[in-house]
Amino acid sequence: MTDRKPDQTRFDTSAVGSAQVVVSVRDFAANLTFFRDRLGFRLDAIYPADHPRRATLSGYGLMLALRQAERDDVLTLRLILRGSAVPPNREAVEAPNGSRIEFAAEEPTIELPDNVPEFVLSKLDARTPWGEGRAGMRYRDLIPNRQGGRFIASHIRIVEPGPVPDYVHFHRVRFQLIYCYKGWARLVYEDQGKPFIMRAGDCVLQPPQIRHQVLESGDGLEVVEVACPADHETLADPSLALPTGNLDSSRQFAGQRFVFHQARKAQWSPWRMDGFEARDLGIAAATDGLLSAQVVRPRAEPSAQALTHHGEFLFLFVLGGGLQLDTASSGVHRLTDGDCVTIPAAACHRLSDCDPSLEFLEIQVGAKLPTAPCELHAEA
Repeated sequence: MTDRKPDQTRFDTSAVGSAQVVVSVRDFAANLTFFRDRLGFRLDAIYPADHPRRATLSGYGLMLALRQAERDDVLTLRLILRGSAVPPNREAVEAPNGSRIEFAAEEPTIELPDNVPEFVLSKLDARTPWGEGRAGMRYRDLIPNRQGGRFIASHIRIVEPGPVPDYVHFHRVRFQLIYCYKGWARLVYEDQGKPFIMRAGDCVLQPPQIRHQVLESGDGLEVVEVACPADHETLADPSLALPTGNLDSSRQFAGQRFVFHQARKAQWSPWRMDGFEARDLGIAAATDGLLSAQVVRPRAEPSAQALTHHGEFLFLFVLGGGLQLDTASSGVHRLTDGDCVTIPAAACHRLSDCDPSLEFLEIQVGAKLPTAPCELHAEA
């Protein structure tokens, strides 16, 4: 037995006007009645008149071609209902030929897996694995266990500068933040004016379902992306052309506003730990406190105080320089450029031995995200 190679022929589709799903059925009359009368498909054609064996039906953007045969084709047909919920009386049903008819919401509710916090250290070196992602992007997974599937953090590179083979799309997420670590990219967002360039140190908050597109990247583009939940849908929207010609910075998308933070315009303020200062990225204000993000650097001799947090998620990514991270349960670690760490709630930790050139990105998730002093006693 030999494996059949896939046909690589590229067909001329210029003359194609529509498409049909062909379904073979043994009981033609019963299946025609089911799809027409029970599911509401419209009968467009049937033949022959004296003993029908073929029919074409249409509905909900789909065309079905029923044909009588000696065997049944069993398929799964999903009907998308308007809204964000499926009524309880819309359970899956079965057609006479055994096909399964499912019902799904047009905009399904985002399911958030239970948070499984864990200390995760990711070091950037020559052995770091990079995977191939969407639109030719290279991905480094910063939280392999995804905190139980609740969060994902990725270090993303675009190796070749120039136009990016992206398309207008959106994501079904709780939140999604992108920080430009190195290089630059030209982006465009729904109702946010003309395309703009995001440079190293800049950050965008992509609210849920905002349409957007990466148009172009400079040499050596690298970004850090953090989103919730870890597994979420990316959906194309070929019906919308960007830019839209509108500029509405106050527009809400699922309760959040778009943010484009520019590092060159930022102001620095004292951070919650003595000896540090931070530039706030504007994320907390745009998400009503759901998450916050800031870039932190030392401004004097940092405090030796140890802290703990009580939020869902705390993530640090070193942008330059280095520091020492002391933890009660996970030891002592030296973090340098490109290293990152996820610190679980209630884990006592301290930042020390900071280089003067240190800068790191901090992202926190949780209501108010209180921090409190703690006693750091490293385990033997």
